[in-house]
Amino acid sequence: MSAPPVLTELKLSAEMQDAINKAFEIQKPIVVAYVDESAAPQISYRGSTQAYSDTQLAIWVRNPEGRLLESIAKNPAMALMYGNFEPTGRAFMTLRGRARVDGSEAVRHKVYESAHPFERDKDKDRKGVAIIIDLDSVDGFFGGAMLKMRR
Repeated sequence: MSAPPVLTELKLSAEMQDAINKAFEIQKPIVVAYVDESAAPQISYRGSTQAYSDTQLAIWVRNPEGRLLESIAKNPAMALMYGNFEPTGRAFMTLRGRARVDGSEAVRHKVYESAHPFERDKDKDRKGVAIIIDLDSVDGFFGGAMLKMRR
């Protein structure tokens, strides 16, 4: 049996993007990790996490007063985890990057509209904020390949 291929170019395939975009829908929401304003590690599920491009993720943060925005203003480093351990769809990805708020109306519109309807329904007045995460690395296993992707 030969070793699986290793992907090193930092570029999310269409299949990876689709998996990320459907994670909440298939009840495998993305876990987000960041360091809060007091330097304590925090983790949370973010159902609005989505692929924004082949090197970026986005999150619609419903509460602009929440600790995530305050935290990334001080330390933009984030890690996100996707996992599917079903025998027919086994895949996992640890995605690391730098988060930033993008307040432009075009980005806000795109991120909000691309979020799962459940997430949009929780912020019908669109008071939330769009975060873009510029990826630095992706590690894991997806589509039969080992992931060791780097910027």
